Amino acid sequence: MSRKSEAKWPPIFSKADLGLETPRWQRRSSEMLADCHVFKVRHDSSSKTEGAALFDFYCLEAPDWINVIPLTSDQRVVMIEQFRHGSGEVTLEIPGGMVDEGESAATAAARELFEETGFGIENLVSLGASRPNPAIQDNWIHNFVALNVSMETRPEFDSTEHTTVRMVPLEQIPELIADGTISHALVVLAFYKLNLYNAGLIPASGNS
Repeated sequence: MSRKSEAKWPPIFSKADLGLETPRWQRRSSEMLADCHVFKVRHDSSSKTEGAALFDFYCLEAPDWINVIPLTSDQRVVMIEQFRHGSGEVTLEIPGGMVDEGESAATAAARELFEETGFGIENLVSLGASRPNPAIQDNWIHNFVALNVSMETRPEFDSTEHTTVRMVPLEQIPELIADGTISHALVVLAFYKLNLYNAGLIPASGNS
């Protein structure tokens, strides 16, 4: 699909049309319950207004995440299969991971792609950032598309991570999402954002 940089959309809603402001809860106290390496568990006591009843909330503090859609020159997506302990299943995904401390999201995207697939990046384009689950998490996921990727080496894995590369034609992605083969919500999000980018609704933003 060709980009349409001239595309513009009117505002969908305004606060004036919807009425009163949504209340912002105030955190009255907070304690850290657990440090689980990839996230921390925090307990907050919060209220809607000063002097109102306190309620307990449990939140996950996590580093920002990235995922990246690697596209070859012949429009194949470099995807990976890996075992996920939460679901107990092998899933079909795109490369992704955490942004290390002091690292940019773009650098993390290139690093994770190389570590998980052995593919290198020629042109990395940002598709923006979204909240993975703002109900309980405080972090962002940064989505990227990598254009004209090519294999540089076979990946080497540590003791807990192992991925298998699968080359999937881009045109087959909608069918794989529709039939549930691709079930990871953040992977579906990335492909949706790629469609928005191709439609000209996300501005081009290249990263070297």
